[in-house]
Amino acid sequence: MEESDIEEASQALIEAANDRDPMVQEQVRKSMLTLGKRKPDRVLPIFQNYLLKHPKLPVAHRVAVLQTIELILLSRIDEIGCLRVKSIVSLASDEMTRSKEVVPDWQQAASNILVAVGNKHMGDIMEEMLSKFQPGVLPHFFVVQTLARLAHSNVYGMVPFLSAILTTMLPMLGMAKQDNMKWVFSFALSRFSESIVEYLANLDKAPDPTVSKATFSGEIYAAYDILFCNWLQSRESKVRLTVTEALGAMTLLMARDKLEEQLPKLIPALLNLYKKTPDHYIISKSLCQVLDAAASTDGRLLRALADSLLLTLHQQVSLPVDYNSPGTVKNHNEILRCFSILADTFPDRLVIFVLQRLENGGERNRVGSLAVLRHLVNTSSSIMDTKKGLIVTSLRLPLLDTSNKVKKKVVQVISAIAHHGYLELEGGDMLLRFMMLHCALPDACHGRSLSDQEEVTNEALRNICEKTLHLLATTVGRMEDVLWPALLRYLTPVQYADATVPLCSSLVLLGNRKRVTGDPGYIVDFTKQDSLPSPYSIMVRLWVNASYPFRSRGRGAPSLRLLAILAPSIQPSLEELWTTEVPLLLNLLEESTVDTLNRRTWEQSLLKLLSKTLVAVMDAGWCCRLVSEMSLYLPTYNGSLDEKSFLYKCMGVTLQRCCDSGVVKEQLRIILATACHSEAIEREGVAKGIGLCASNHLDDTLAKLDDFARSDAFRKASGILGLLKDKNDGDVEKMKSTLILSYGYIALHAPEDKVLGRIDSQILRNISKHFSTKVLGMKVETKDLTLKISLLQSVGLIAQAIGACVRRQNYLFARKQELVGGLMDIIKAEPADVLVTSVRHLAMTACASLVNLDPALTETETCGVLQTCLNSVLGLPPLEVVDRGEEDESLDLQQRQGLYAETFSALEDLLGRLLSRNLTPDGLQSIFKHLEVWMGSELDHGRERAVRTATLVLDSYLHNLAVRQKTTTFHNIGALLGRLVPRCTDRCSAVSWAAGEGLRILLRIQLRYEGFPPEHRDAAVDNLPTLYEGLRNPDPAALCQTCSHLAEAFSRRLTPQQVGPLILVLTEGLRDPQPSCCLVSGVFLNTLLMHRGGRLQDLVPEIMGALHLGLQAISEDQVKTAVAHSILTLASQHLQVVIDTLISYPLPYDSSTCDMWMALGGHSALAGHIVETFTERLVAMVPYTEKRDPALRMGATKVATVQPLAVTCALREIMMNGQIEAAVTEQFPRLFVALLVRMGSSVGVQLPKDICTGATRPEKRPSGKVLGAFDVCGMALEAMQILLVRAQLDEVLKTLDLQEGWAKMKEPQQFIDGIALLANAMATHAGPRLPAIIQHLYPTLTSIYECQRTTATAFLSELLNHRVATEMMMTDSLMKSMIARLADPCGAVRMLAIRGLGNIATGSPEKVIKYAMELLAALSSGMEESDDPSKRIALEAMSGLSKVLLHLNKNAVRMLLVYILMKIKPFLESEYDTVRCAAVLLLGNLSKFGSGEPVFRDQIHNVLMSLLLHLSDPSPDVVKACKLTLQECVPLLGSKLIATMFQNHLYEDRNLHYGEFINDLMKYIIQDFPGMLNFYHTTILQFFKSTWTQVRASAAMFTGFLLGNLPREFYPHMNIGNIINGLIQLLGDPDPTVRAKAAEAMGHFRHFHPASGSGSLKELDVSA
Repeated sequence: MEESDIEEASQALIEAANDRDPMVQEQVRKSMLTLGKRKPDRVLPIFQNYLLKHPKLPVAHRVAVLQTIELILLSRIDEIGCLRVKSIVSLASDEMTRSKEVVPDWQQAASNILVAVGNKHMGDIMEEMLSKFQPGVLPHFFVVQTLARLAHSNVYGMVPFLSAILTTMLPMLGMAKQDNMKWVFSFALSRFSESIVEYLANLDKAPDPTVSKATFSGEIYAAYDILFCNWLQSRESKVRLTVTEALGAMTLLMARDKLEEQLPKLIPALLNLYKKTPDHYIISKSLCQVLDAAASTDGRLLRALADSLLLTLHQQVSLPVDYNSPGTVKNHNEILRCFSILADTFPDRLVIFVLQRLENGGERNRVGSLAVLRHLVNTSSSIMDTKKGLIVTSLRLPLLDTSNKVKKKVVQVISAIAHHGYLELEGGDMLLRFMMLHCALPDACHGRSLSDQEEVTNEALRNICEKTLHLLATTVGRMEDVLWPALLRYLTPVQYADATVPLCSSLVLLGNRKRVTGDPGYIVDFTKQDSLPSPYSIMVRLWVNASYPFRSRGRGAPSLRLLAILAPSIQPSLEELWTTEVPLLLNLLEESTVDTLNRRTWEQSLLKLLSKTLVAVMDAGWCCRLVSEMSLYLPTYNGSLDEKSFLYKCMGVTLQRCCDSGVVKEQLRIILATACHSEAIEREGVAKGIGLCASNHLDDTLAKLDDFARSDAFRKASGILGLLKDKNDGDVEKMKSTLILSYGYIALHAPEDKVLGRIDSQILRNISKHFSTKVLGMKVETKDLTLKISLLQSVGLIAQAIGACVRRQNYLFARKQELVGGLMDIIKAEPADVLVTSVRHLAMTACASLVNLDPALTETETCGVLQTCLNSVLGLPPLEVVDRGEEDESLDLQQRQGLYAETFSALEDLLGRLLSRNLTPDGLQSIFKHLEVWMGSELDHGRERAVRTATLVLDSYLHNLAVRQKTTTFHNIGALLGRLVPRCTDRCSAVSWAAGEGLRILLRIQLRYEGFPPEHRDAAVDNLPTLYEGLRNPDPAALCQTCSHLAEAFSRRLTPQQVGPLILVLTEGLRDPQPSCCLVSGVFLNTLLMHRGGRLQDLVPEIMGALHLGLQAISEDQVKTAVAHSILTLASQHLQVVIDTLISYPLPYDSSTCDMWMALGGHSALAGHIVETFTERLVAMVPYTEKRDPALRMGATKVATVQPLAVTCALREIMMNGQIEAAVTEQFPRLFVALLVRMGSSVGVQLPKDICTGATRPEKRPSGKVLGAFDVCGMALEAMQILLVRAQLDEVLKTLDLQEGWAKMKEPQQFIDGIALLANAMATHAGPRLPAIIQHLYPTLTSIYECQRTTATAFLSELLNHRVATEMMMTDSLMKSMIARLADPCGAVRMLAIRGLGNIATGSPEKVIKYAMELLAALSSGMEESDDPSKRIALEAMSGLSKVLLHLNKNAVRMLLVYILMKIKPFLESEYDTVRCAAVLLLGNLSKFGSGEPVFRDQIHNVLMSLLLHLSDPSPDVVKACKLTLQECVPLLGSKLIATMFQNHLYEDRNLHYGEFINDLMKYIIQDFPGMLNFYHTTILQFFKSTWTQVRASAAMFTGFLLGNLPREFYPHMNIGNIINGLIQLLGDPDPTVRAKAAEAMGHFRHFHPASGSGSLKELDVSA
């Protein structure tokens, strides 16, 4: 590479360094740097000369060049000669000082060069710098700054010069008047001092070990004096800070006497700066250095300044620390270092000061004092050990602080002192109690935003305390005996309840450790630990904690684990039981969440374990003490009533095992006397607990309830059911409620052998007495809701108890009717328009339990129960409607949802039990009689509830039915079906679903009555759910079809006696308010008449007459259609008249006409005749007329003729009927061809002016996309789609839908592609039908209409692409037809014929040899088609050749090989992606014929560069094609290395890292094809002007890698000048990617040397 070329390339890169695109700038700089690193001695002079020749270069451009020089120097400084270094130093110095004004970017870049050189050539740098650092002359700003940075970067090289520099600098300090000069001198003095300190600290590594502090102390002090006395008072804050930083560093070098002299002035001055400067870090750093220097002097000086020092430092350490701001964090750390230095000087005074500020200060002072205290404990432990007691005592006041910030710091201090044994001292328990109290801290209210960034929330403080407790329990070994068992004292007090999780977790860790190590302290002796709660208290607290395991952040699992750990301490006999049972409970918790845990099951598990525990202890006294402890803890749960309720149940279980009758009575007295009876949850807990106790102490329990009722707590109340009192004491009523509910649970849990005798005599009598009414059963109204609810619950529990007992013994409950009547009165008293209480569902639940008891209810009583309950529940407003009542204010949506669900569940249970008492058709009808009114309600929610309830009743009937006599019939099924059928299409989806399910159940009941067993499965019945899906289909045709199927299914199961009532009820359904329900009724009627009308002679005249008269009266179109279907069925004898009449109706057809056409399709024989007639008309009719508009320059406009359009519409509608399949199948080939040709004749055809183009019609297509507006082509497409469905070619339709074939056939530009997709689908899924289709289609190839010839050719050419053509022996005839079409005047037809010829290679490869000559001649001539502006024919020709060549041998192709190769090359650079792709693939397919052919090898060399460059083609398909072709062709070139490389890297489905690939490839090309290099690089240069950005960029990259890998000896023979000129032009390319790649290419140049003699590489002859 010549010197001029080097200079030209480097200069081009330098000029591009200021490119407008950042990416290009970056790449240019990288290339400049790359060139510079390879040959710095060649490139650096070019950079220098450029800068010298362009003194007015923009600053940004100069900076880029200077930065590149710096980077080259940093990496190659050792390879650069001394002379070059000196010249660079001179250049950089000149660049840095050329402008007297400060230009930071420019001068900083030059300074960086000097610093980079200074790391290796300090002498040269100092010679240059000192020449511009002369005595008496104020130096340039950047000269001083550069000296400072040199001192920092090269300490050992710079310090020897510092003495002279300081001597020269001192006079300059007085000359510096500007702030920037003061700043830079201060900065330099700071760096000089730091480097000297570092030098002195490492004298063993220093070049001159004789250097000492004294060498510089004089000059340093002189400079210090100027900085301190003059510059420190500067108004510029930056100057003050830099001076401050310098003063701190300089004090470390000052003589001791001078330092002691200055300290009394310096320290106060520094402290005073805190008030003047917001940035405190530099001041604190300097102060710390000053204190560090002062610590080596007499401590008296610091002690004299102690007060001001401590005060200021404390103010600083108390400042908020913003951890997002590094400056505040650094300042805080420096201040703490200052305190550490002072602690070594006067520790006592410092500690006293900190503790005083801790006691007397505010929040900020306390936070700061605690931070200092923590720091001193961690860093100065030897000093602080003597003050442990004082420190612990001083923490009392901070413990009382209300600030969370202070508390957080206190916890951090506790964590620090715990590691040093402070908590073992007196007062340590106080700190531990503080931490436990804050482990129980509640979440704070987040209603306000926190303005303070340091704000500590309750959650954050609690988390810190929990983590600290865990840390102490796990990592601080000396704390083990402090925490165990002392932490147990925090388990029982209420204020620590929310700390249960961390507390129990820590105790479990400690206990496990002691148990594993065999520590005797593991077993806690509670008798010797007065401060600990009793084991009973601990057990009670942990047991209740476990009842709600996910509360307080999941306390259940830790509580259970602690129970297992404490088992031997609580009671030794429990260890084995709890070790076995507790893990089972824990496993259940791990598998559950707060939402999935079954509360009832979990509670029962805990109570069962408690019972097992009491059995395992086998100590009556222990049980008594435990229950006594439980009663003592009842008040502690007043704030959590659900937990208190659980504790009552635990007491009941414990009292079961208590043998002392006195203790039982006393505990029952306590429970009743202390309970809060006004709370429902507590009342229930008390009642359940008393009930559990009664299971073993029935008499004592009843007696105690009587005693409580006679106690002073009650006032005398008259009557038995006190519901008529005007006023009563609320508390007394609540206590009565508790007693009433308790009697119910007593009945439920009492021994079965005792309870029946007590029901009337004691339990009901006492309930009646407390309910305070005058006469049992009297119709009264209660005013106390609580009392009423307790009564209902108790009655239900008593009925359950009796029901459980009577299964083993006969019992007649005499008061059943009386209680049922009272319950109905209570339900009737409820407001009908609101549901805010549980009265309804409790009353129905109780009634359901009573229904099963004997004696049975009479028919009148049953009717009353049904009417009352149904009216009360079904008429309730919807859940979404907020009830307006005083009581509703307390119910949210979730509560209302629960209340509604419970109420309806109770109703369903009641109906099921009533039905079970009379499980007959009449019993079922008696319930339906009350539901029918609601099933026709105008309210959606009323119908939904009624139909859903009816379905549930039917389901209950089915599952409980036992048909004992075969003669039994389900006589009323018709009436029941008639009520449910209309509801199947109710506008409310829930109603329709429930009605459909009810119909299915009715048919299964019918099967049972027919004698089939319950497990019998009937296909028709089982398929009903699938049919119901059709009922929800918005498509009217599908809906009617589904209804018809349903009606058929029902009619097959019904006897004539059952059909009659059904038809009569369905007739009423035609008058339903909902049109959809009317439609269903009509379709059902029609189907039933069709299938069963012959046997209903008496009803036919009446029904048909009504339908005929109602056709015009019904307003809904769907209902009209259903009725019209019946009329058209009767008119089937007059088919021709009907056809002529309907075909004359105006287009587009209205909905009634469409329904009539579709009805005609239901007659199979008639439908076949209609299809045949229409097919003949379509073939014979003129499809369109051409009209020329003189105003339009383009060709004629095609306008559809009316008759074929009407026939197409009629065909579409008549084929909508599914029963036409047989006729369609018989005439499918003719009809398919007729519609196919019609489609071709309709594309781009306009409607006649007398037809509305925007009209729409109801769409009822069975599949495919819905087309809205009426148009010629769309109608033909829809007819074809329906034809395919009727011909059972759903797969063809599905395939076209997926491939968007229908949309393509509608567009003139894509119609041919759509026809090809249709042919493809037919060949794949309908092969046997094709021969007949082809025979009918051949005549169309000679049609006078070009569109029809194109359609037929497109279809037939695609068939040749499939094997089915050979299998059906159609190949030869198809080939002849395609060859004949090559002479067609239409270019589209010729293109399709070419395509068809190529397709034979795919469909019938064995035929390729037979037609080889014809194929090669036709396809090769297609590549030079003149009338082919878009190259579509050429594309098909090349694609066809690629396919055909795969099946030909070398001899068949040899004659045309060169001819084809010559034709391919122009297409490689075609503007069309598909053409380029086809040309590349064809080239690859020709490769198998090129082996041993020199001409072929030469042609591969000729196009190799093109193929490689197109690997980055914008078209992914072209890239894939290039990969495949390269893999095929390159082995023919004879390079195994390149061939292997292509096989390993050119994967079709993987991305190619183009740069790395080309770089490696170039090495092999240079090695294997040196003679082609000149041709290659000349070829690549041509692509510099490519139209594709990616190719231009790749060409640049290719060139770079070529030259970068080219051996030195080849460079003289390359035309480097042309290459560089080309790359320079690319540097000006409009695309930044190309510019970047051109710059990158220049960075790959490797060898530079002078030009040698002329010579040339031997080149291959590529002219062939």
